[in-house]
Amino acid sequence: MVVVMQERATGEQVERVIAQLVEMGFDVHRSTGALRTVIGAVGGKTGDPRLVEVLDGVQEVLRITEPYKLASRTFRPENTVITVGDVRIGGDEVIVMAGPCSAETEEQVDASAAAVKRAGAKIFRGGAYKPRSSPYSFQGLGEPGLRLLRSAADRHNLKLISEVMDISQIETIEQYTDILQVGARNMQNFTLLRELGKSRKPVMVKRGISATIEEWLLSAEYILAGGNMNVMLCERGIRTFESYTRNTLDISAIPVVQQLSHLPVIVDPSHGTGRRDKVAPMARAAVAAGADGLIIEVHCDPDHAMSDGAQSLFPSQFDRLMAELRTIAPAIGRGICVEPAARRGWGR
Repeated sequence: MVVVMQERATGEQVERVIAQLVEMGFDVHRSTGALRTVIGAVGGKTGDPRLVEVLDGVQEVLRITEPYKLASRTFRPENTVITVGDVRIGGDEVIVMAGPCSAETEEQVDASAAAVKRAGAKIFRGGAYKPRSSPYSFQGLGEPGLRLLRSAADRHNLKLISEVMDISQIETIEQYTDILQVGARNMQNFTLLRELGKSRKPVMVKRGISATIEEWLLSAEYILAGGNMNVMLCERGIRTFESYTRNTLDISAIPVVQQLSHLPVIVDPSHGTGRRDKVAPMARAAVAAGADGLIIEVHCDPDHAMSDGAQSLFPSQFDRLMAELRTIAPAIGRGICVEPAARRGWGR
């Protein structure tokens, strides 16, 4: 259930409601908005909800009918904005994350970071532990790769996101990154999701290749239920009967999820299409559809990349895309950062 407190409810009244819910066997999650406090109560086994309705300071008690409780709009009507330093994900600005699929060499990582920074990206993406379909494919550099990514991100004033595949990697990856990414293959790795609920770092959950929107939101719910409320969702394409593109990017998922949930929605057109020439059109479509951010693969020499080169943009293509997005975003009331380097035309 969701308990909506009155606008002028006191801290003492809020604490009394929380104590009552705990006594009834609920796990309690508090959300304080600009005007009022909302208390989410999950999993209660005993007691009558009317015991809460009559408490001082309570405006109304709502039942959450969706299986995902904390991710629902009922629990939090306003959008969640995740703050990572000076970057606000889910706010008025479309946040772009970009970089190579994998860290390969110091020169490759630094050149990629410099290129995406020039174009206006605010978050550097790059993999150190790579889940590959074949055991013979490049698996990533591990912790040395994380060091390269962190160093390049710091040098170019970027935040860093990287994928975590296993519980054993969480502590190490947390030392280097600002955001933890759960890949499509791990969307329903519930043991990993529970552990990430204990993390204080924001987590991005990619949609599984055959997952419904409800299953995707329930995966996010595992992290939220663990106490980590800084969760964002990433649409990265689903598997359909179509074989021309790597996946089918579900643009319709953006407004659907935004209606159902308060969590920010990021779109990955690189994995969504698997083709370099299709990344820009789908990125433009995602921003037009209301995406809160994009995550795009960019490599300075994608034809010789050790992973996913076919879907990675050249820096010049990324520059052009960012210029196009600066035209599209204002049309729907959003903005995209214009970096000084981009305004001066460096790197064109």
